[in-house]
Amino acid sequence: MDFSTMLLDANLAAGDVIGFTFFIGYMAMFAATVFFFFERQNVTGKWKTSLLVSGLITMIAAVHYYYMRDVYLATGESPTQFRYIDWTLTVPLMCVEFYLILRAAGAPVSLMWKMIGYSVFMLVTGYIGEAIDPANTILWGFVSTLGWAGIVYEIFAGSAKNLAMNNASEEVQKGFKALRLFVFIGWAIYPIGYMTMDGNLLAGMGINMDLLYNIGDAINKIGFGLVIYSIARSASVKENAALAA
Repeated sequence: MDFSTMLLDANLAAGDVIGFTFFIGYMAMFAATVFFFFERQNVTGKWKTSLLVSGLITMIAAVHYYYMRDVYLATGESPTQFRYIDWTLTVPLMCVEFYLILRAAGAPVSLMWKMIGYSVFMLVTGYIGEAIDPANTILWGFVSTLGWAGIVYEIFAGSAKNLAMNNASEEVQKGFKALRLFVFIGWAIYPIGYMTMDGNLLAGMGINMDLLYNIGDAINKIGFGLVIYSIARSASVKENAALAA
């Protein structure tokens, strides 16, 4: 039986919580994309790019969840390759959002490329440990964490934090604090899922990595975009009021 035939025979079984989250993830990402794209017309010019990027993040995720859903239903296996392709595109874009909201506070382009570099390093090494060299998954998991730690440093103690706290508007400061909590707390879901792999620290505990990844994606990507939207709307209202005065 080839893969196309398997897809035709695939069904979402009653009680399949993991399959359920694949469907919910797909529709939630799609709905968020529509929302972010339509709301671009309700923010001032400099914030339109930020909402565009938010919409691109959830759009890319929705497309990949469409395929991941089918792979999971047809094979019952984790769609690792599709997931990492998704992350390799969307996580750097989430790092770009930090630069976009801090650009008015004087953020240099080098900050954006630094954070993109950290994110790509984190994902590439994580993929090696999960799909290419699973025998050394603990080692690769540790190396991957260094990329996440670089991002955390930039937003909690590095140049991004200094720009936000010293030069940014009140709206951006509040949003920045919320966004970095997504990185510090929300992104912690992924290493927990990673550690449930065979031979890793949480193996055998009955935690399904796809379930954690799907929940993490929905919370982090949509939530990240909603924070950007909140910043954009608040700042736009204030800017429009200043122009009307």
